[in-house]
Amino acid sequence: MTTTAGDHRYLQVARTLRKEIVDGVYPVGSQLPTEHELCERFAVSRYTVREALRRLRDDNLVASRPRAGTLVVPRPSTNAYAHDVVSIDDLLAFAQGARFDIETNAMITVDDALAEVTDLGPGTEWLAVGGYRRADDDTAPICRTEYYIHRSFAAVGRMLQRHSGPIFPLIEDLFGVSIIEVHQEISAVVLPVELARRLDVEAGTAALRMRRRYTTSDGEVAQVTVNTHPSSRFRHAMTMRRVRTAPPGSGREAP
Repeated sequence: MTTTAGDHRYLQVARTLRKEIVDGVYPVGSQLPTEHELCERFAVSRYTVREALRRLRDDNLVASRPRAGTLVVPRPSTNAYAHDVVSIDDLLAFAQGARFDIETNAMITVDDALAEVTDLGPGTEWLAVGGYRRADDDTAPICRTEYYIHRSFAAVGRMLQRHSGPIFPLIEDLFGVSIIEVHQEISAVVLPVELARRLDVEAGTAALRMRRRYTTSDGEVAQVTVNTHPSSRFRHAMTMRRVRTAPPGSGREAP
């Protein structure tokens, strides 16, 4: 399996397995190798394998069933169109592509002002990790990044100085939970003096604040991330693609 600059390992694993399914190496009804076997084959982590399998599920190529493993399933035959906004997997790209320089890492109690920014409950305790994302040492920061991690998962804070990339995979691996939903909001803000200075722009510059809330399968908010980008350093792209849905009367609902 070759590595392309900018590619992510889970995409490489998914691409290889997808080709093998299409080529009939794993026919419909057959079982894919176990996560452990895939980890050994591709020399990747369990998280990478899980994300690759999630990609295949999103493509309606496989289904994971308790005590049955991951099975290759028939593709639905009917067509529908839907907006396919950025998936949870795709959130890895930005976090892995820009270095995060941590400046603060401590437990905090949310006050009213922070509650308005984060949508977290006033008086609740969270691990707050703040700093700036940079492409390199010679250019201005891309954005201000703030992570607020549920106190139940605050132990990840000890690992962050040696960690690169997104935080939510650490939470999944360390605590055995799954992030199943990310809710994103983007709003326009005006940069205050100190933040503008740190981002190397003029005070009062327009900026975009992106807030993401990561929810587990138990319905618990595990993490809230707030990124503040000067408007000149932010671009948002959305792709629409065809998705497959089940035919009427099949018992499966369309998205």
